[in-house]
Amino acid sequence: MATQPKSRSSRSTLMLRLIPGAVVVLALGIGAAPRLIAHMAVNRQTQSLSEPTVAVVRPTAAPERRTIDLPGDVQAFQATRIYARTNGYLSHWYTDIGTQVQAGQLLATIDAPEVDAQLQQARADADTELADYRIAKITSDRWQQLLATNSVSRQSAQENLSAMQAKQAALAAANANVARLEQMQSYEKVYAPFAGTITRRNIDTGSLIDAGSNGGAPAALFDLAEIDRLRVFVDVPQDQAPEVVAGTTAQLSLPQYPGRLFSGVVARTSGAIDPVSRTLRVEVDVDNKNDAILPGAFAQVHLGLTNSRPGLSLPANALLFRPTGVEVAVVNDQGKVQLIPVVLGRDFGTRVEIRSGLRGYERVIVNPGDAISGGQSVRVSPTAVAST
Repeated sequence: MATQPKSRSSRSTLMLRLIPGAVVVLALGIGAAPRLIAHMAVNRQTQSLSEPTVAVVRPTAAPERRTIDLPGDVQAFQATRIYARTNGYLSHWYTDIGTQVQAGQLLATIDAPEVDAQLQQARADADTELADYRIAKITSDRWQQLLATNSVSRQSAQENLSAMQAKQAALAAANANVARLEQMQSYEKVYAPFAGTITRRNIDTGSLIDAGSNGGAPAALFDLAEIDRLRVFVDVPQDQAPEVVAGTTAQLSLPQYPGRLFSGVVARTSGAIDPVSRTLRVEVDVDNKNDAILPGAFAQVHLGLTNSRPGLSLPANALLFRPTGVEVAVVNDQGKVQLIPVVLGRDFGTRVEIRSGLRGYERVIVNPGDAISGGQSVRVSPTAVAST
C-alpha cells in the first residue's frame, strides 16, 4: 500500500517536468507556422513566375476583300482654256460662268478689221493672178499650135510655156494666202471645242484681244470644263498597288455630303511607281450627271480591293519586333515557347495579315513580354484565352 503513493508522486513529478518542455515545443511550433506558410507561398510564387500564365489565340483566315481609304483629287474629265487666234477687239460675248454649252456653240465674236482688209486685198491679188494666168495660158497654147506646124522656134514656145507655169504658181500662192486669211477671219468667232460648263470668263465687251502674234503673252478668254464625268486621282501605296487594277470598284465621300456615297470605277493606272512618293497613280472615273460634285474638290476614296490568295490573320499585339525581324511566340504541346519568324501582309488596323510562317493551328501568345524567349515554360490560362 505504501508503494502506490510513491508511484503517483513520481508520475506527478515527471508530468511537472514535461509540461515546460511541451509548452516550449508548442510555442516553437506556433512561431514557426507563419514562416512555414510564408515559405510555401514564396515557393508557389516562384514557381508561378518561372512559368508565367499567358493568353493565346489561334490564327484565322484573312478576308479576301477589304476597303482602303485614300484622299482623292477631283478634276474635270477634260478642261481647257480657250484663247483667241486673231488680234482685235471683243465685239460680244454670249456665255457667262456656269453656262452649259454644247460642242461648236458660239462663245464670243471679235472685231478684226485688219484681217478683213487683208483678206479683201488677198482676194484682189488672187483675181489679178488668175487673169495673168489665163492670158499666159492662151499665149502658151497658141505657141504650141504654131510649133506643131514649125511656124515658130521651139525655144520661143518653151519660153511661153514657162511663163504660163510661173503665172500658175503665182496664182496658187495667191489662193493659199486667201485661204490663210479666210481661216484667220474665221477665228473672229470663238466656238466651244466640246460640251461642258464655262467656269471662268476673263473678257468683256470692248476688251483688246491679243493672240500673242505681237510677242505678248496671250490671255485666255474662257475656261471650259466637262463636269458630267469626273476624274478622281488617287495615290495608292506601293504595297497595295498590285491589288488595284482597271475595273476595281470605288466609292467617294465628300465633306459637304455627310453619309452620302458616290459610285465610281478605276479606269486606268499609271503603270509605274512614283520614285519620290513610292505610290501608284490611279484614275477613278465618276458619273456626275446631276453636277453634285464640283471639280477641284477634295474627296475620300474608298477602294474595294480583292486578294485572290489571302493569308492568315493575327491581332497586332501578338507580334514581336526583334532586330532579326518580326516574330510570334507560339506555345507548343510541351508547354514551351517557340519563336517563329513571320512575313507580314496587309494591315487591317487591329489585326495584321500573316503571309508566311504559320499554318493556322498554332497557339500564338497575345501581348508577349519583351523578355520572352524560346524554350521558356509557360502555362496557358483557360480563363485568359483570347477570343478569335
